[in-house]
Amino acid sequence: MAKKRKPPSIKGLPPPYLEGKNYGEPRICDSDFKGPVVNRNCTDVLCCMIFILFIIGYILLGLVAWVNGDPRRVAYPTDSQGHFCGQKDTPNENKTILFYFNLLSCTSPSVVLNLQCPTTQICVSKCPEKFLTYMEIQYMYRKDNSYLTYYSQFCKSAFVKPAKTLTQVLLDNDCPTAIFPSKPFLRRCFPDFSTKNGTLTVGNKTEFEDGSGRRRNAVELRAAANGINKALDARAIGMKVFEDYATTWYWILIGLTIAMFLSWMFVVLLRFTAGFLFWIFTFGVIGIIAYGIWNCYQEYNSLQEKPNSHLTIYHIGVQTDISMYFQLRQTWFILMIILCILEVFVILVLIFLRNRIRISIALLKEGSKAIGYIPTTLIYPVLTFIFLSICISYWAVIAVYLATSGVPVYKVITPKGQCIHENKTCDPQTFNTTEIAKACPGAQCNFAFYGGKSLYHQYITTFQIFNLFVFLWLINFVIALGQCALAGAFASYYWALKKPDDIPPYPLFTAFGRAIRYHTGSLAFGSLILAGIQMFRLILEYLDKRLKEAQNNISKFLKCCLRCCFWCLEKAVKFLNRNAYIMIAIYGKNFCRSAKDAFNLLMRNILKVAVMDRVTDFVLVLGKILVAGCIGVLAFLLFTERLPMIIEGPTSLNYYWVPLLTVIIGSYLIAHGFFSIYAMCIETIFICFCEDLERNDGSTEKPYFIAPTLHGILNKKQLVPQKQKE
Repeated sequence: MAKKRKPPSIKGLPPPYLEGKNYGEPRICDSDFKGPVVNRNCTDVLCCMIFILFIIGYILLGLVAWVNGDPRRVAYPTDSQGHFCGQKDTPNENKTILFYFNLLSCTSPSVVLNLQCPTTQICVSKCPEKFLTYMEIQYMYRKDNSYLTYYSQFCKSAFVKPAKTLTQVLLDNDCPTAIFPSKPFLRRCFPDFSTKNGTLTVGNKTEFEDGSGRRRNAVELRAAANGINKALDARAIGMKVFEDYATTWYWILIGLTIAMFLSWMFVVLLRFTAGFLFWIFTFGVIGIIAYGIWNCYQEYNSLQEKPNSHLTIYHIGVQTDISMYFQLRQTWFILMIILCILEVFVILVLIFLRNRIRISIALLKEGSKAIGYIPTTLIYPVLTFIFLSICISYWAVIAVYLATSGVPVYKVITPKGQCIHENKTCDPQTFNTTEIAKACPGAQCNFAFYGGKSLYHQYITTFQIFNLFVFLWLINFVIALGQCALAGAFASYYWALKKPDDIPPYPLFTAFGRAIRYHTGSLAFGSLILAGIQMFRLILEYLDKRLKEAQNNISKFLKCCLRCCFWCLEKAVKFLNRNAYIMIAIYGKNFCRSAKDAFNLLMRNILKVAVMDRVTDFVLVLGKILVAGCIGVLAFLLFTERLPMIIEGPTSLNYYWVPLLTVIIGSYLIAHGFFSIYAMCIETIFICFCEDLERNDGSTEKPYFIAPTLHGILNKKQLVPQKQKE
């Protein structure tokens, strides 16, 4: 009987797979394995065919939506007759703004913005700029005809003189009973609210005539609109934010360019001075957080003598003007506490993980060598960005076309809502001759929305769900394709015995071609699982918002538990998928087999995984924070005009934090794009290293492929369990 071969061990130590028992046998065969498998077969063909069918269906859905949709319905407001305001080659070409006859009858901003306010709506060239009532016009036009000319532009049609009585005007809806100063917002006329000495005014007046003999005040107008103030405040903030972007776009681009150069410089320097650069990352992050703590303390002290700075966030409630929060001492105190906790956390991590950080630094050095030998990997994030941009743009276009599919639908609307025919569909051409007009005096047949009764229109919601699901599937597929291609390239580097001589030519291009040609189905399979989880999470969020008011404590608790569970599940699946793609890039097996092999391999080396994955992520996160923090500090000093002696930046910004946050977030995303290559490189090298230990024993016949210095560090620090050092 042949003697059973003993698993390899290193210097008399137990085999590495004993770290996690009962997770499959280690690979002690295939001693001639020299890198990613060249001769492959197509994997997960069924899933590949399903994926292709979904893409074809997605393209067909786009064509159908393009034929039936009309994006003008989003760009142009629609009057009560369903006509676009501002559309070229129509009578409303020069009338780009929608005007409401009686804004007081609108119940909420959402009703106004959805064009379902129970009042007549017409297209006008400009909004009213002064107070006038129909009753005043009946007397004033005799003295000055300009009043009549001005007022008639807000009626359905021009007239020579106001002969109708007020009652007839109300019944026929020919003219508004009153107009007041307004300004356009989202191409709609909204009241021109302002505050004067703490009092709300409209056109510098606190009271005005509503045209029916009653006096109204500005507070009543705002309350009657039921929240229109939020839309108006949002308008003011939106305009200010737009002005800030228009002023600082040049500086934002400069900041993002510097962030790109800084990230690229760090990636290059990591190859030569990984250890030194890590400590630059560390002390740089600590210094930036310390500067933030000091600045918060300075702002906290400067607000001590200012009135109302002692108020709390609870007192002022939810405000659309975010700058109001920065006028409170409590805000700066909370920010200071958060930064102090973050500072202590970073320092404690450095103290307790100082030895394990050395392992991550060694992996970073090896990863830097791999990237240095395969520099094309630094360009791949650009290709991923292009693919993702195409997917996002296609999804957004289809969503808009689907949302604007249909024909105009008109519904019966009454000002007081006291009609049994309320909300029924109607025909504006024949409405005045129907029984509804007689049964409900004052009722109107106004445009409500776009829809239809055809089979296509009945399944618009289903098509939107399909659009979202395929979008998630494609996004995850693009990311998976990038991970598999990079893993194949870095695996080619690792399994080259003589580096760089044995590295095959064009490793990234070869790995990308293999992934597309043989493993589209496997990548689609993994992406499908992740897309399903993300879709379920989105459904939970949607149901939560729709049923928010009907929830009790038990349902809220269950909702939080489901959120937490599916968040953890998504993170776990992402981690497992990433390692499965590495195994696919190396061995060319199907997704399930690769995921199983990756899981067993990681479980057999669970101690090394716990150290490598988290600690290396921490090191890379420090680099991302440093890049974003450096650019953020410079942008803060520039936008707050604290560098006048060095460089003169933009002045008189409304909200300096708008371009500041844009620069910080953009810089972090740019740094993430560069450092994500490192993360994939290190994870691939680590998987290959674990495979290397199980396949080889360091002898002349079966040498290790890993660099001797890295092998010595990993073996010394992590391969030997503490209990077995003796």
